[in-house]
Amino acid sequence: MKMKDVDFVAGILTTVGALNWGLVGAFKLDLVQTVLGTSPALVQLAYIVVGLSGLYMLYKMLAKGKK
Repeated sequence: MKMKDVDFVAGILTTVGALNWGLVGAFKLDLVQTVLGTSPALVQLAYIVVGLSGLYMLYKMLAKGKK
């Protein structure tokens, strides 16, 4: 997987996470829990992957600002 692909996937996951938090805040609807709720381990894994994507995107933004 090329870095461009990693950036794209991380961007999608971060956007999904942001939209999910918006739904939680506005409507108390956790879409991740609703879709993956039958498997608590899968829900937790989804949150971890989205969180890591957010950290990666933050790193990319900060690294780009230093150039």
